[in-house]
Amino acid sequence: MTRVPLIDRDDTSGEVSRTLDHINSVFGTTPTMFRAVANSPAALVSMWTAFGAYGGGALGPAIGEQIAVAVANANSCEYCLAAHTALGRQAGVSREALAAAQVGESDDPRTEALLRFAIALVERRGQASDQQFEELRQLGWSDEEIVETIGQVALNVFTNYVNISLEVPVDFPAVELRPVG
Repeated sequence: MTRVPLIDRDDTSGEVSRTLDHINSVFGTTPTMFRAVANSPAALVSMWTAFGAYGGGALGPAIGEQIAVAVANANSCEYCLAAHTALGRQAGVSREALAAAQVGESDDPRTEALLRFAIALVERRGQASDQQFEELRQLGWSDEEIVETIGQVALNVFTNYVNISLEVPVDFPAVELRPVG
């Protein structure tokens, strides 16, 4: 049971109602995470706006979803792991690639370096070395893409913390957490 009420979009008004209606139109339902976050109109609008901004960002949806599953797995967030695995599949990423991304692996060395960077940011609370930045640049990642990765990690930590701390029930097909080696 969640630690806050799950807000029904029919019982809201104003910006919360408009935002939940938009979320419902995108998903065909209103995922429980957004219903929990709707207890704070500011948090709901912030989260939804950030998802929209990154959805059209330089990294694209496939890389964004791989970052999201890597961060979710690193934080042991079952909700976000399930949600972003489903969204990753919709973005054309294979089940195998998403499972590999959970632990910072990829068949593509560029993608793997970016995923390992994302996991390191989580594990080291944002601390990064000059060497990590240089490695990403040598592999062809631009400063825009590196900064966007940091932003996506921060957004996903936010959603992970919401789901974990509020005990939001998972309403996507479950995905098993993987130990990071």
